[in-house]
Amino acid sequence: MPVFSYLATPKRGAKTTLCVDLAALPYCEVIPADNQDLVVLITDTPDETKEKELQKRLKSVQSLQSLSLTFGYDDHEQPGR
Repeated sequence: MPVFSYLATPKRGAKTTLCVDLAALPYCEVIPADNQDLVVLITDTPDETKEKELQKRLKSVQSLQSLSLTFGYDDHEQPGR
């Protein structure tokens, strides 16, 4: 199960919209920062196929300016990868 955490930066004035957009996606937990124009996004997909599908959907979120990976873990990684 791939688990990733990201810092998501919304487009100017779109923090609330970004939170709604990300929360509507499957396998996503959204934590808005209290004192910054940032959102923490945690994803937990059941397999690599679903992770790839989610990545495609994240790229199409219109309210998202940038997404920075802060942590990634996959307990099914292949040795030597």
